[in-house]
Amino acid sequence: MSEIVGYCRVSSTSQSLAVQLGELELAGCTKVFAEKRSARYSDNRPELKACLEYVREGDTLVISRLDRMARSVLDLASIADRLHRKGVNLKVINQGIDTSTSEGKLLFGILSTFAAFELDIRSERQKAGIEAAMSAGVKFGRKKSLTDEQKLTIRRLREQEGFSIAQLQTRFHVSRATVYRALTD
Repeated sequence: MSEIVGYCRVSSTSQSLAVQLGELELAGCTKVFAEKRSARYSDNRPELKACLEYVREGDTLVISRLDRMARSVLDLASIADRLHRKGVNLKVINQGIDTSTSEGKLLFGILSTFAAFELDIRSERQKAGIEAAMSAGVKFGRKKSLTDEQKLTIRRLREQEGFSIAQLQTRFHVSRATVYRALTD
C-alpha cells in the first residue's frame, strides 16, 4: 500500500518547523521526517537519509519547497534520481511540482540536464587547474616515504649485511610494505 511521506527541515535550532509540518499534514502525510540542521549536502542530514531509505515504490515524498530538501541542482538531481529508481513520486507543495504528472517529470528532466552540465563544467575547470599547477611545478599526492638513495641503502643492508625486514622498518621508520617495495624497485 502506498504512503504519503513528508520531509521538512529548518537551518537552525532557533527556527520553527511548525509551518512546514502544517503544510505536510494538510497534504495528507502519514509519516514525517523532520530536522533542524543546516547542511550543504543531503549526506549530512540524517533525517533526509532515513526518509530516502524509508520510502518505497508507489509512495509519494512531499516537501514544502525544493530548498528544504536539496541545497544545489546537483544535490536535487541526485535525490530525484534515487527517488525515480525506487519508483517514488516527489511533490513540492509551494512550487506546484509533482513528478507523478508529465509536467513534473519534464521539469526534473530539465533539472537533471542542468546538473549534468554543471558537473561537466566543474570537471573541466578542475582539470585545467591541475594542468596549470603541474606546469608550475606543483607536485600532487603523498610525499614519498623513501628517497632513491634510501632504497639503495635498504637493498644493500638486506643483501650484504643480512638486515631483517623488521630491522629495516625500524631503521627507516616505514611500513613492512614500503620495505618490500624498496627491495623490488
